[in-house]
Amino acid sequence: MPELPDITVYIAALKERVLKRPLQNVRIASPFLLRSFDPPLSAVLGKPVVDIRRLGKRIVLCFEEELFAVIHLMIAGRLRWALPRAKITAKVGLAAFDFPEGTLLLTEASPKKRASLHVFRGEAALKAQDPGGIEVFDCSLGEFAETLKRENHTIKRSLTDPHLFSGIGNAYSDEILHRAKMSPFRQTSQMTPKEIETLLTATRAVLKDWTERLERERGMGFPENVTAFREGMAVHGRYNQPCPVCGSPVQRIRYAENEANYCATCQTGGKLLADRSLSRLLKDDWPKTLEELEERTAALKALPPIHNSPHPTLSQKGRGKTTDAPSPTRRASIVKKGAQSK
Repeated sequence: MPELPDITVYIAALKERVLKRPLQNVRIASPFLLRSFDPPLSAVLGKPVVDIRRLGKRIVLCFEEELFAVIHLMIAGRLRWALPRAKITAKVGLAAFDFPEGTLLLTEASPKKRASLHVFRGEAALKAQDPGGIEVFDCSLGEFAETLKRENHTIKRSLTDPHLFSGIGNAYSDEILHRAKMSPFRQTSQMTPKEIETLLTATRAVLKDWTERLERERGMGFPENVTAFREGMAVHGRYNQPCPVCGSPVQRIRYAENEANYCATCQTGGKLLADRSLSRLLKDDWPKTLEELEERTAALKALPPIHNSPHPTLSQKGRGKTTDAPSPTRRASIVKKGAQSK
């Protein structure tokens, strides 16, 4: 999902192209996109765009007479700038916003059509759509601390809650916690004032660094290849790759439709966080530390390969012999005993 840095750069590119230009037409290809009916979409047609804002992870096109068109890209929605009256992309195309000098195409590469378009009249109606999360660049340390501790959650959950903090999602929260050297599952109620200050500093630094980096990459063009998995990220989307700080393999925990990526050495003192599904399945076999994981991995690599065929394998002389490779159950037992003996 595009987050604060991505949305900020989208808005900068849009301001260069559509500010003070009239929205001539909106062509909608998906019946699931438009989620409002009063005022109608036709109310903004022909009116110039007077401002473009960010509302959490939403893009707000502001028109005269306090009319607003709000685009929420959700997870797979993306924007693309094309020639005037460009065709809507087949299969993934949702809508086209026609301006005098070009067309803004809205696409969504997912069968789950979650991206949305709303039209509102009046600042009060627009404000009602704001989840209420504070802006980390505008708040004081005290406001940040109060918001963080308002509810007792894990740090990652709190950072990604739009009712608490604006514009932060799964990808940049991983990067923020790595920069702050904090476990994603540390409880906010247990955080010290110094840790909260460190987290705020890391949050601002990561979002600022990535916004500036994406702006440099964009140049004078329109943002392309907007993704949650970017080259140069420290941990997000880099499972089993070396941490750029210490070289330890990046770990991953999957839950629901999201995942948390972290460095055990930098963030958890070498402790492996329990994966909700795998740790329940493996129970006592779940490795507790990075060292234990490395020992078990090495022991597993040393075992003979498994032959899935039920038939005996033939030796070079043609005699029928069964393989001496252990079964999967036996392999797990060997790996466990090997780790316990060290």
